[in-house]
Amino acid sequence: MPSLAQNRIGADIGGTFTDVVLEAGQRRHRVKLLTTHDAPERALLRAVDLLLAQAALGHADIDVIVHGTTLATNALIERRGARTALLTTAGLRDVLELGDESRFDQYDIRIEKPTPLVPRPWRIGVPERIAADGAILQPIDRDAVLRAAAFFRAQGVQSVAIAFLHSYRNPVHERRAAEWLLDAMPGVWISLSCEVSPELREYQRFSTTAANAYVQPVVAGYLARLEQQLRDRGCAAPLCLMLSSGGITTVDTACRFPVRLVESGPAGGAVFAADIARLSAADRVVAFDMGGTTAKLCLIDDFLPHSAQSFEVGRVHRFRKGSGLPLRIPVVEMVEIGAGGGSIARRDGAGRIAVGPHSAGSAPGPACYGNGGTEPTVTDADLLLGRLDAAGFAGGSLPLDPARASAAMAQLASGEEVALAISEIVDEAMASAARVHAVEQGIAIGGRTMIAFGGAAPLHAARVAEKLDIARIVIPKDAAVGSAVGFLRAPIAYEISQSSRHLLSELDTDAINTLLAEMSATVHAVVAVAAGDAAREETRTAFARYVGQGADIAIKLPPRPLTPQDASALLEDFSANYRALYSAIVPNLPIEILTWRVRVAAGRAAASPPCPPAADPPPLARSMQMRHMTDAQTGARHAVPVYDRASLTPGSSLRGPAIITERDTTTIVTRHFHLHVDDNFSLVLTRSLPSHAAPAP
Repeated sequence: MPSLAQNRIGADIGGTFTDVVLEAGQRRHRVKLLTTHDAPERALLRAVDLLLAQAALGHADIDVIVHGTTLATNALIERRGARTALLTTAGLRDVLELGDESRFDQYDIRIEKPTPLVPRPWRIGVPERIAADGAILQPIDRDAVLRAAAFFRAQGVQSVAIAFLHSYRNPVHERRAAEWLLDAMPGVWISLSCEVSPELREYQRFSTTAANAYVQPVVAGYLARLEQQLRDRGCAAPLCLMLSSGGITTVDTACRFPVRLVESGPAGGAVFAADIARLSAADRVVAFDMGGTTAKLCLIDDFLPHSAQSFEVGRVHRFRKGSGLPLRIPVVEMVEIGAGGGSIARRDGAGRIAVGPHSAGSAPGPACYGNGGTEPTVTDADLLLGRLDAAGFAGGSLPLDPARASAAMAQLASGEEVALAISEIVDEAMASAARVHAVEQGIAIGGRTMIAFGGAAPLHAARVAEKLDIARIVIPKDAAVGSAVGFLRAPIAYEISQSSRHLLSELDTDAINTLLAEMSATVHAVVAVAAGDAAREETRTAFARYVGQGADIAIKLPPRPLTPQDASALLEDFSANYRALYSAIVPNLPIEILTWRVRVAAGRAAASPPCPPAADPPPLARSMQMRHMTDAQTGARHAVPVYDRASLTPGSSLRGPAIITERDTTTIVTRHFHLHVDDNFSLVLTRSLPSHAAPAP
């Protein structure tokens, strides 16, 4: 179990970098390598080898590996999944294409919607029909299923999604169809909507099941290769996978439901930020994770990240909500935009400079990497603005080339102003995304503590905080590999949801308790595989709405069988949550519960390794060198002191502007902030003057 193991490895494969950490007793080792997209496990295994050498350990000494990967996400976005078919109810083959009535742009008559993962010829409808209450109206036609199987086999289909109407109430037809397909197509992968997403709303359920089928052979093949290569090295430790919900699970479960891995890396970052929030006593937090490809922002209240039951992947319209493929899975709720160190700058149709969402990735990477990249990126801009040390980048293992960065910038305009423009555009994009996300949650962003992590976040956190009127920033120890560390803080956990409509005023508690008991048994069985006899905590949630509305609201359920007397407490909880979101309730309108959720978490998340005791620090840290850096507000270039983070111990303090360097990232302290180091070795930046104040003469 990860919380009890001594030698733990957390591995996060991102779009640009692969981050791997090893916690061995009270020591933590870390490695950041460029991601090897052709074989993602290659960089991971090399990093493990390097870490074990650092710690003087062997592969047999590893107790557990917790892994998160963008493999499923990339397969969906880049359309590199398996040849996938859809078997559905006759008349519903076009649900994936029609979608629902929502439009992310109401007035665009040429609106571009995401292309379905399954092409129309491979979407086959068969005669069968189950009513909304689960009654069988028309038996499933076995011959039709076998004809579809023969067609799929002839087309070389590798994976089949089975999604029938109302199967969330009665899965019998989906299960029979799966048996017949497996007999007719030995070795084919099967995804059932009654298992992947047994909830209302056909489009979301069909889309989620198709996505699961599309990535299942890819993810299962990768995990099998990774497990085998670890075994070949003598590693017998269990391999666990990070889920998008913030829990971890076994390889077997991940192979059955790989769609739940889509946001695994960012979820690990949210868990990391929640752990830092607890250590820093910050109960209202915005987590800011900026890597090489994307930036993610997540709200954390009372040390818990916000969560959601749906997510979009592969948005086709500049990351606008509603323009992607909907996935009905439990996720840590966050906003993600194409703003990372590798984000490419260009001129748009109007001649304006635009940044992202496309990234240079790890190959060829930014122009300054010298690996063949020629387009200007955010990292190139940061280098030219004096924020990065060309010789010391990545601990000196990846020296940067300012001349190549300048040549790339010259494609847009000459002079340092274009680098500053790129930096300001990307910072404003991240600040705007945070504002919109907070407004959608009915929450004010100003006044929160920002926890910044990821390789690029410490470079940009202070400027983004200035734009958001945030006065306190925490940059934790090992921030550059925060998501990988977060994997080791996460509990073994799993959750499922099931739709079953009940009016709150007419609760059938016997039927509901039977449903919840069955769901609880299923989830406990999944968790027990990895957690064994460890103590478990179960939470139950219902999703309710006023009759006729489209959106629902989460309300807590007691961790016991419901009684008729619970209806009044559920009504009060719903009304309080509804009022918090919309400022008022609708009296005398009936309320219905649509979906029920059960989550089980085992054990406690591993505590952060204790920090070694520090000697009494000097009240003011001393700089060892100076570097010229451009002020983002004034555009003027000044000599700024540079500090090695390793020399800053608890109690050290300094005033901005300053540059704090370490192996895997750089922290920029603007002139508006004062920095001190807390007892956890975190850099805490506190605004010492208003961000709109006039610059010093």
